[in-house]
Amino acid sequence: MDDTQIIDLYWDRDQGAITATAGKYGSFLHALSWNILRSHHDAEECVNDTYFRAWNAIPPERPGALRAWLGRITRNLSLDRWKAGRTQSRGAGMETLLGELDECIPDHRGPEQAAEERVLAECVSAFLRGQTTDNRYIFLRRYWYGEDIAAIAKRLDCGESRVKSALFRTRKALRAFLEKEGIVV
Repeated sequence: MDDTQIIDLYWDRDQGAITATAGKYGSFLHALSWNILRSHHDAEECVNDTYFRAWNAIPPERPGALRAWLGRITRNLSLDRWKAGRTQSRGAGMETLLGELDECIPDHRGPEQAAEERVLAECVSAFLRGQTTDNRYIFLRRYWYGEDIAAIAKRLDCGESRVKSALFRTRKALRAFLEKEGIVV
């Protein structure tokens, strides 16, 4: 079933939409959440919450890219759960992962946060569009999907040192790019 048909099921308020979504994207969403939370139980709850949010959002929304739209919901729910459970020392891997980006992504607080985050997101997207396909792939697998370095290296059939080097160079270049764009890091 293609995405348009699934979205039509949501619009028709047909509960088969959730079954179709789970069949097509369930494993992707679970892997995305698990990479952040490192708990199958918590990941399953986030995926179920994603289905619930999709049910409540469609209609009126009609996502253009259902996989990306669902992935964003799952990722945000997982990060919220990770932050809430951080004091219980769950998700140590994500803390390391986010720590790697601390040197090149500024931490904004205050009323202008939403606008600043939008500008930052646009700058990061522009930066990534200027990267090689491999560097962009490695960066996104690590920092969007939360994959560990060994998994990325295996996907690319290369050594972990190559992935680490690419991440280091890309973070360094991202920092320089953001500073050039006037974003204080």
